[in-house]
Amino acid sequence: MKYTVLAFDFGASSGRGIKAIFENHILTYEEVHRFENNPIEKNATLHWDVDTLFKEVQIGMEKAGHFDSIGFDTWGVDFGLLDENGALIDTPVHYRDARTNGVSEAFCHGFGAAELYQKTGNQIMNINTLFQLIALQKQHPEMLKKAKTLLFMPDLFAYQLTGKAQCETSIASTSQMLNPQTCMWDTDVLAAANLPAEILLPVIPTGTVTGTWNGAKVIAVAGHDTQCAVAAMPTQASNVAFLSCGTWSLLGTELDAPILTEKSRKLALSNEIGANGKINYLKN
Repeated sequence: MKYTVLAFDFGASSGRGIKAIFENHILTYEEVHRFENNPIEKNATLHWDVDTLFKEVQIGMEKAGHFDSIGFDTWGVDFGLLDENGALIDTPVHYRDARTNGVSEAFCHGFGAAELYQKTGNQIMNINTLFQLIALQKQHPEMLKKAKTLLFMPDLFAYQLTGKAQCETSIASTSQMLNPQTCMWDTDVLAAANLPAEILLPVIPTGTVTGTWNGAKVIAVAGHDTQCAVAAMPTQASNVAFLSCGTWSLLGTELDAPILTEKSRKLALSNEIGANGKINYLKN
């Protein structure tokens, strides 16, 4: 059988569309479109230029011609908020914006860094979704009041094609709000942050077909780019390490279960969920 896929990857400075063909157990691929991914400043805040980026996605789809399915990955933590009509409330904020400076320290002063790590398993960083939402709650509470649904960036791009809101597991696991043992949102963390749990969708497995576009399946691939890279490791062996290099370098390994000890937290190691459901235990 012959199967053609189109993959869009959004990096910190550029995006690219890759068309791949899987036939007779052989994978071949080519870059069909590359474009800049430059954040824009609005009201002294750094945002994703989503309108321009979606236009680039459309150009990439036109260049690709026929494909059987399409998927999106981006870096972790960033998101958009939809209102009750399914419209984007504002352009998503870029993790490099300074609005979260000091937010993690303030939250952990009250909640406790050790407990937060035990519940979410993520390296505690100001850029994480939890702290972005806390900053939004403080600076623009009206936006959260209007919000009906939170979509992480890969799911937002897919939503623009299908109109169906979904939340893929690997990207959700970068948020500092998902429990890596249960794969469910941690209600204790959300309550302590005074965040509306109802805007968070139940997570779906990597590889779920979420809709169609012009006959092509829209698939919730591993939305977190690091997990895409790990899934492509050229080995079936266990007990191996990986190094993924981009704007960030990430060194880690695959585990069957998260490590949530105090030693792990102090070493700033992160437990994130991979495309295969395993734990990617890594350090940024």
